[in-house]
Amino acid sequence: MSSAEQRHAVPPVVLPPTIPYSPRHRTTAPDSVLQPITSEEIELYRATYSFGTKRLKKRKRGRSSESDASDQPPTKKLAGDVGVVVEHYNARPDVGVRQRLDSPIIGLKNFNNWVKSVLITRFAHPALVSSPSSKISGGDRKGRGALSSGKILDMGCGKGGDLSKWSKARIKEYMGVDIAAKSIDQARDRWRTMRGAHFDATFETLDCYTESLSSAFPPPKLAQPFDVVSMQFCMHYAFETVQKARIMLENVSRWLRPGGIFVGTIPNSDQLLERLDALPEDAEDLSFGNSVYRIRFDERENKPIFGHKYWFFLQDAVENVPEYIVRWQNFIEMAKEYGLQLKYKEEFHAVFEEHQEHPEFGPLMVRMKVVEQNGESSMNEDQWEAANIYIAFAFEKIA
Repeated sequence: MSSAEQRHAVPPVVLPPTIPYSPRHRTTAPDSVLQPITSEEIELYRATYSFGTKRLKKRKRGRSSESDASDQPPTKKLAGDVGVVVEHYNARPDVGVRQRLDSPIIGLKNFNNWVKSVLITRFAHPALVSSPSSKISGGDRKGRGALSSGKILDMGCGKGGDLSKWSKARIKEYMGVDIAAKSIDQARDRWRTMRGAHFDATFETLDCYTESLSSAFPPPKLAQPFDVVSMQFCMHYAFETVQKARIMLENVSRWLRPGGIFVGTIPNSDQLLERLDALPEDAEDLSFGNSVYRIRFDERENKPIFGHKYWFFLQDAVENVPEYIVRWQNFIEMAKEYGLQLKYKEEFHAVFEEHQEHPEFGPLMVRMKVVEQNGESSMNEDQWEAANIYIAFAFEKIA
C-alpha cells in the first residue's frame, strides 16, 4: 500500500467489550453499503437514533445528505392489509445466488440465516432424530445407510429460503404453505432444482391464519403428524385478530406430534413499544429506524392486544407493509391452551452472544459469511440494530 493510500485508509473499528456483537475488523468502510438518505430524513431520525444507539450500545456513522426521492419507500397508507402483504411478496422476484450476494444488506441476511440455523439445529434436529417416521434410506459405497428422519411443516415458507437448512437435516418429508401463490411456485421450483434434496416436498397456497391445513392437503398427507413446525419472520401477521391467532395456533398444534417442536422468529414487541413510547410526546410522525429499516405506527394511545398495527420497511426486502405487535406473555398463555410449552426465547443479539464461541455454531458463522476467518464482519451498525428487533423462540407440544 502506498503512503497516500495509507493516509486515506479506513482504520478498523474497535467496539467496547460490553457489546454482544464485537467483530475485530470491518470488511468494508463504514458507509460503503449504506443507501444515502435525504436531509429531511436525517432530521426525522435524529431524535430516534440516540435511543436505538443507547439500547444496543452501538455507534452510528455519518451519512450522505442527498438522494433521489424515488429511492425512498412509499409512505402513503395502503388499504386491505392481507392484500398488501400478498401483493408485496408476489411482486418480489426470486433472484439468483449471485444477485443475492450483491444485496446491500447481505450481512444482515446472512446473520438472520445463521440464527435460524442455530434454532433449527438446537431444537428441531432432536425432534427429527426421534421421529417415528425415521428410516434408513439409500447408502454409501460401503453399504451404510443414510438416516432420513422427520416431517416438517413450514408455515409462511415464502420462496423456500430455508429448504437447504432442512435438506442438511436429512428430513424425510417437507410441506410448505404460504399466502403468496407466486412465492409458492418459486419455492417449488427451488426444491426441484436443488442438489442433494433427497426428501419429498409438497407446496400449497394457503392463508393458514384463516383456513385449516385440511383445506389445502388431503387426509393422507396429514395422517402422519409433523415433528417440527417452523414459522420464520411471519407469525406476527396472524395477530391482526384473535381469531387469526387462534386458527394459526390450531394449525400449528393439531398436526404436531407430542414431543414435536414449534420454532420461529418474530419482532420483539417489548422493544418496538419502548421505541414508540420514547418518541417525543408532541411527535406527529410516529416512526423510528435507520438507513436499513423503518417502523411507523399510526397512533400511540390505543394499544390493543390484537390488531396493533405498524408499517415496516427493510431495505432490499420489505417495502412498507403492515405488521402487528405480538404481546409475548399473551402469546405464551394462548399457546398453553393448544398444548405448547415454551422452551426457549432470546433476542438475536443474545443468540449471538450465547453461541459465537460454540464449537459448531462459531465456525458456522464463518461458513455462512457472517464473519470472516479473522473476525471481520459483513454487517455495519445499522444492520446490527435492524437484526436486533427480532427474537427467536421454540415451543414443545406436550399434549
